[in-house]
Amino acid sequence: MRNVIVVGCGRVGSQLANMLSDNGNNVCVIDKDPEAFSKLGRNFNGSTIQGVGFDEDVLINAGIEDCDVLAAVTQFDNTNLMCAKVADLLFGVPHTIARLYNPDHERAYMQLGIDYVCGTSLVAEDVFSKIVSGHGSHVDTFGEFEVLRFSLNLGWREKKTIRVSELERDHEVRIIAFERGDGSASSIPTSDSVLYHGDTVLACVTHELIPAFSRFIQD
Repeated sequence: MRNVIVVGCGRVGSQLANMLSDNGNNVCVIDKDPEAFSKLGRNFNGSTIQGVGFDEDVLINAGIEDCDVLAAVTQFDNTNLMCAKVADLLFGVPHTIARLYNPDHERAYMQLGIDYVCGTSLVAEDVFSKIVSGHGSHVDTFGEFEVLRFSLNLGWREKKTIRVSELERDHEVRIIAFERGDGSASSIPTSDSVLYHGDTVLACVTHELIPAFSRFIQD
């Protein structure tokens, strides 16, 4: 369960907030228009706050001091950028994500080190995938692919080891490198390499497959 703030309650923000809430997360939605919250529907289990998403007092009231992820998904790139940077620089939020409308701004987002989703469709799904992958696991984004660094979770399996070939074949993921859980060795794997519960893994996976793959990621 994560504490998530969603800035913007339009079509994308309301859809994302409900997806996160239904997934068992604590969600607070910020929007300057109180009527926008009607898009959340009656079954939304989170909270709402009227205000501007980069205002410090508004963010504090939304619980940013205990926030794991902030997603800024308004219709304005500059607003999303400001929300993400305020959350990152002033409050130290572990993972911030900004929606990007204008692809001409992509270079600026990359130079500023901002995690973002660019596009007009499936935005809520893409942001949701980034969030459920775990705020500590995201490394970078390449188009439809996400690079993740995480501690391997095999605790739910009877067998606490898995071959790289099995993981890649069954879950459509590419293992880039790994390090033993005790830090004793690191390696670029072959298909026959064996991974153990607790190993640190660097992997590449598509956005759409992250929810299914997330059981291998230790929180």
